[in-house]
Amino acid sequence: MAEPKLEDIGDYDTLKGEKKTIVWTVVIVGLLIGVAYVIAYNVYGNTDDSIKVKDKITVVPSSKSIPLQ
Repeated sequence: MAEPKLEDIGDYDTLKGEKKTIVWTVVIVGLLIGVAYVIAYNVYGNTDDSIKVKDKITVVPSSKSIPLQ
């Protein structure tokens, strides 16, 4: 069995046909997800009504001290 060569690939120089469509679809879907995330973050990311905690956490109990149910 011989090593594969880049020249043997059908679309080595440029993407053509179905592969080009798939690549552009993935790029566009990624951009749409990014835009949706930015919009959702700007609409729902407001944390002005969060509860302010002034006490510092000094001791965190280990999992052995928490009874399992």
